[in-house]
Amino acid sequence: MRPAHELVRRLAGEGRLPRPGALRTMTVMEFAWLEDFLALVECGGFSRAAEKRGLSQPSLSRRMRSLEEWVGAVLIDRSTHTLRLTAAGERFQLLAEETLRRLHLGREEVRDTARTASETLRFASTHVLSLTFFAPWLRQLEARQPLSATIELTADNMVACERMMIEGRVQFLLCHHHEAAPTRFGSDFRSVQLGEDSLIPVMAPGAFAKNDIAAAPQLSFTAESGMGRILAAAWAGSGRPPPSQPAFASHLASVLTAMARDRRGIAWTARSLVAEDLRNGVLEHAGTAADDVPMEIRLWRPRARQSPAAEALWQRIARPA
Repeated sequence: MRPAHELVRRLAGEGRLPRPGALRTMTVMEFAWLEDFLALVECGGFSRAAEKRGLSQPSLSRRMRSLEEWVGAVLIDRSTHTLRLTAAGERFQLLAEETLRRLHLGREEVRDTARTASETLRFASTHVLSLTFFAPWLRQLEARQPLSATIELTADNMVACERMMIEGRVQFLLCHHHEAAPTRFGSDFRSVQLGEDSLIPVMAPGAFAKNDIAAAPQLSFTAESGMGRILAAAWAGSGRPPPSQPAFASHLASVLTAMARDRRGIAWTARSLVAEDLRNGVLEHAGTAADDVPMEIRLWRPRARQSPAAEALWQRIARPA
C-alpha cells in the first residue's frame, strides 16, 4: 500500500487535485512512522535505524519528513552531525511512546477478549536474571498453583527491555533496581520487589592485588546495561570516580565475568551470576564488603489494566498466599 503522501503526489500529477498545496492538508499519518521515529531515537542515527527497520536510508528520511509534515513541526535537528531532537521532537517522543504502548495494550486486550482457551504472559528480562532468577522464581510460583498460560520470555539489555515495556510489547519486566538509578518508568508503571542481589568486584584468584583494585585493568559496563547504570549511580553517590580508561566494555555481565575468569581484569558483576564460581574458587572477591552495591530484583508492569491472565498473575505475586 502506498503512503498517503505518495498517492496525493500522483493524483496531483494527473490533474485530479485542484492545487499542489493539497499535500499538506491531506497527508495521513501512518502507524509505522511512529515506530520509525522511535527506532531513530533509539539507534541515534539514520543509517542504523534504517537497517533495524528494514528500510533504505532515503526511505527512512522521507518518512521522517512526512511525519514532521503531519505533525506540523520540525522534530529532528539536522544541523548537527549527531542526531538530536528539537524541543518539539522530545515532546513528541513521549507522545509516540505512549501512543504505541496504548495501541499494543489495546490490541492485546481485544485479542485476550476473543481468546477463550489460550493465554500468553509476555515477560522481558535483563540477561542475568533470565539466567539466574527467572526459572527458579517461576518454579516456586507454580508450586502453589500451575499457570494455565503460555510463558513468553525475551532477554535483552535494560535499554531494550525498557523500550519493550514502554511500547506495550510485554506485560512484565524483570530487572535489577537501585533507588539511586531511576528507570524510564513514570507514574504509569508500578513494581513489586521479588528478591535481592548485589554487584561485586571479582577477579581470577591472585591475578591482581586485592588491596588496590582500582590499579588493575577494569572490565566495564556500557551505557545499555542496567547494572552499569546502577553501578555508576552508586559510585556517584559515594563520590567514587568511574574507571577513566576501561580495558574492556560490554553490556553483558556474563561477558565481563568470562573476561575476569580469563585474567583480563576486574569485573563488577551480579553475585547471583558468580555464586558457583566463588564457591569453586574459579573467581574471588576482589575487594571488601564495603565495595559491594546492593540491588533489588523487581518486577514492573503498566498501571493500566492488562489481560485477565496477566491480572491474575499479578494478584498472585502482589498478594502471595
